[in-house]
Amino acid sequence: MSIAEKAIVYATLILADDNVDVTADKLEAITKAANVPVEPIYFSLFAKAFEGRDVNELLLNVGSAAAAAPAGGAAAGGAGAAAADEPAAAAAEEEEESDEDMGFGLFD
Repeated sequence: MSIAEKAIVYATLILADDNVDVTADKLEAITKAANVPVEPIYFSLFAKAFEGRDVNELLLNVGSAAAAAPAGGAAAGGAGAAAADEPAAAAAEEEEESDEDMGFGLFD
């Protein structure tokens, strides 16, 4: 991550910490005050990305959204996954039985 990208991220976090809307003008003012050169495209990109969103809420829900997605997917596909595992389990049992039919074991 370049210095300019870090500066724009930090500026976004500063605005969010003060409960101020993230706008291109405010991001530009903070980075200019810090004397960090940033390409103008970053200001509009970040302003559009966080327009109407609460940055603090996004930061607090980063881990919970990732943990909830697999749990929801497993609950929705749980019955289908259990039905799909039954043939695989039966095939594994048949393989074990076929080893016994060979007439020798591991320690013979």
